[in-house]
Amino acid sequence: MKIAQKKWLYLIILSLLWGSSFILTKKALLGVSPVQLGALRIIFTAVLLLIFASSSLKKIQKKHYRYIVFTSLAGTFIPGFLFAFAILHIDSAVTSILNSLTPFNTLILGNVFFGFGFKKKQFYGIIIGLVGTLILIINGAVINTNQNYWYALLVIVASICYATNANMVKKYLYDLNALSIVTGNFLVMLLPATIVLAFTDIDKNFTTTNPYFLNAIGYLFILALLGTAFAKTIYNKLVHLSDPVFSSSVTYLIPLVAIFWGVLDGEQLSVLQIIASAIILLGVYLVNRVK
Repeated sequence: MKIAQKKWLYLIILSLLWGSSFILTKKALLGVSPVQLGALRIIFTAVLLLIFASSSLKKIQKKHYRYIVFTSLAGTFIPGFLFAFAILHIDSAVTSILNSLTPFNTLILGNVFFGFGFKKKQFYGIIIGLVGTLILIINGAVINTNQNYWYALLVIVASICYATNANMVKKYLYDLNALSIVTGNFLVMLLPATIVLAFTDIDKNFTTTNPYFLNAIGYLFILALLGTAFAKTIYNKLVHLSDPVFSSSVTYLIPLVAIFWGVLDGEQLSVLQIIASAIILLGVYLVNRVK
């Protein structure tokens, strides 16, 4: 398969996996807290990778580990908890749309901190996307008075983390294969995640009647296997094959999948929010297409 075809295949697979992760996270939060969800997702993924891909760790050299630590924090650890708290307070579909800011942040951070090229005309795409984001957040706060849209800021911070991760993988881990990066990331996060989980009341789920707990564990296992371990490996392959901005443009398609699941689950979007979503995606498109 040609490189161009692989790039688009990986992009489609990622959109399906990560687009579905928002509704899975929402369902899992019925049985566990946001902190427990973030920690358990990391622990499950780490265990799976260490069982099936521990041999990939041999390819990691001493020079890589500093960036393995940084990318584990920016690419998974911090965003995992931020998204869990955000989805607890605002609709999963809206959260996925806000995640579309990742290409903007990837472009800006790549130019400012990593030395990647920046086209002046792409600035218009960034402005358009930010306008769409403001409309989405403000209108969402107006029509969903039972939701706290200040939590949308957590999604924006998470998108900055993802952007940092994409640029770091491209610049500093280009000589390391995708599976080694992912396995190394989760090896680094296993102990911190376990410590975080130990300070929650996770044990109460076993001693009290929580009808959603077992279902939550099932959703978390799916998230860990497909939405994290497999998806992260595919994503790092995509970064190696293309560039950080193209890779982060998976957020073009993620909202379409997430909105589909959200509507099936009873979530609603206003006409203005749909327009705002289209504006955001237009901005992301311009950021990637303008030469």
